[in-house]
Amino acid sequence: MDAPAKLEFQPADLFVNRELSLLEFNRRVLEQAKDERVPLLERLKFLCICSSNLDEFFEIRVAGLMQIAEAPLAQRSADGMSPQEILNAICPRAHALVDEQYRVFNEVLTPALEAERIRFLRRAEWTPEQDAWLRNYFFTELLPVLSPIGLDPAHPFPRILNKSLNFVVSLSGKDAFGRNTGLAVVQAPRALPRLIQLPAQVSGTGPSDFVFLSSVIHAYVDDLFPGMEASGCYQFRVTRNSDLFVDEEEAEDLAQALEDGLSQRQWGDTVRLEVAHNCPEAMWQHLMHEMQLTPEDVYQVNGPVNLMRLIAIPDLVDRPDLKYAPFTPRIPKALTGDLYAAIAERDYLLHHPYDSFLPVLEFLRQAARDPRALAIKQTLYRTGARSPVVDALVEAARNGKEVTVVVELRARFDEADNIDLAEKLQDAGAHVTYGVVGYKTHAKMSLVIRREDAGLKGYAHLGTGNYHPRTARQYTDYGLFTTNADICKDVHAVFLQLTSLGKVSKLNKLLQSPFTLDKGMHERIEREADAARRGQPARIVAKMNGLVEPEIINRLYAASQAGVRIELIVRGMCSLRPGVPGLSENIRVRSLIGRFLEHHRVFCFHHDGEPEVWLSSADWMERNLFRRVEVAFPLGDPALRARVIEHLEAYLTDTAQCWMMQSDGSYSRILPAAGETPVPAQLRLLDE
Repeated sequence: MDAPAKLEFQPADLFVNRELSLLEFNRRVLEQAKDERVPLLERLKFLCICSSNLDEFFEIRVAGLMQIAEAPLAQRSADGMSPQEILNAICPRAHALVDEQYRVFNEVLTPALEAERIRFLRRAEWTPEQDAWLRNYFFTELLPVLSPIGLDPAHPFPRILNKSLNFVVSLSGKDAFGRNTGLAVVQAPRALPRLIQLPAQVSGTGPSDFVFLSSVIHAYVDDLFPGMEASGCYQFRVTRNSDLFVDEEEAEDLAQALEDGLSQRQWGDTVRLEVAHNCPEAMWQHLMHEMQLTPEDVYQVNGPVNLMRLIAIPDLVDRPDLKYAPFTPRIPKALTGDLYAAIAERDYLLHHPYDSFLPVLEFLRQAARDPRALAIKQTLYRTGARSPVVDALVEAARNGKEVTVVVELRARFDEADNIDLAEKLQDAGAHVTYGVVGYKTHAKMSLVIRREDAGLKGYAHLGTGNYHPRTARQYTDYGLFTTNADICKDVHAVFLQLTSLGKVSKLNKLLQSPFTLDKGMHERIEREADAARRGQPARIVAKMNGLVEPEIINRLYAASQAGVRIELIVRGMCSLRPGVPGLSENIRVRSLIGRFLEHHRVFCFHHDGEPEVWLSSADWMERNLFRRVEVAFPLGDPALRARVIEHLEAYLTDTAQCWMMQSDGSYSRILPAAGETPVPAQLRLLDE
């Protein structure tokens, strides 16, 4: 029999572009804003999340592409596209997504909110009482802090702060000095609220009437220019490159270098201009030239130039019936007392937000006060500006414990908070390091060393998410408490690498990037492929935030061709193409978007009927596998493995909040069978 013909695939057949995949993810987020099964104020949040995600998309992804597109030898991405080709492909999709955002805001959410007596009042709708109240508000609260800038040779176009609210005003008449400038710019200070809630006595319909700051400035803009007339006033916003670059090898003090860089973040190269939809062409063309952009970079929007302003509404409106029902996270009974006695008996796995984050805080608080606890070692990536985790570590240091904290200063958009937290820890006497030059420390680890009757003993906590109590109520993550000697020894070895800069020691249980994590995953994928070639059952179930690393994708393709059943649950970017004949027929990719942000990374291998389950801080992305310090840890307890596998099966059978990726990179919503009542996986896990 002739051998089957070798199949040839081009890069475009193998890989989905990651930037286009991100835009597709944001489209799925926006779909949640339209879903009438989602409570109304939660739908508004999804609209805001989509807007916020797009901001970061332009600040980081588009900005980076624009930067490297100018390089003389710009490399092509895994899908075979050049940076300029990617930018050309992004443009129409991004414009379409922004247009759809504002259609949803104006035609879907605003009428639905009005039906619930939650209103955004336009100027034409103001009653005389509201007009009088808002005029007084303008003169007492806004006018004193506004500084309009007339444009003339002595007042060139001002530098526009990244993502700030601004107005370009066309003027007629002369000022007090006889100048006729014609144009002015008004910058709204960031301290000003973008939404003004009218008091009940003037709202007319209750406490849920709001007016945009932009509407107030539009209404009374003439008062900013005495003796002149404002013939037009148009809001605009500029997005700049916000990626922070610090030459770590040249920097003598990383914290100081980052602080210096943060002051410049607001002034990076411009990448996008948003203007009001009614702004005259000559006006936005003028703004475009001042920002050194092209027409493709201009987004005319019918509404507030920053929809993220609306995120305050759910907190300002007391309507529990329009929000998700509250819930109380579970706490295992054994973890409500002496945590160390409980963990010494067996491993515990917490599943946030369904399980409370409080035991993690108590793990540190009890160590801080326990005379038997000698040392605490901790990694911090994102933990919040006011962190009870840091408070516990500070208390421990002041109580004489040896506290060592690896603070990742380069956690994007959290750099300033992390610098402050590092200083607070140092002031308390903790040993603070910033990890390894060139590698972000993204691993989530805590280790407590206690003196016990049998000698020193380690207690470890390893997680898939940050030590951040607030996000632990919003993100799905796992956290493992264990006294397994091999795991604790490995955690200690990783800390030694990070603090002493010593050579890599062989780890017993953990897989670590940038050294063994990628190889460990390759070996396990290949093991499943070998089993399938022998005709044995073989399956891989993996859950993560992003899948873009080419070598992992190629190995999954090979495993699929060998007959391995592969189920992938990828929330965001996914460059793998499922269901391509001859390549990936045995691979399915799902994305779940719901009440909680799916954040945990889980890798499950059939392993000849003895399932192997790994939890990790790392996605299958180049940055996680090669440019960060990450760990993956196995679950040794069969009951814990079974619990995680049960959770994965809940995701794989979700017909309420899941999307299935098609072979062209698009997604289709998974619908329930006829007569079936869809139950979201997240709701099932709440009731676990």
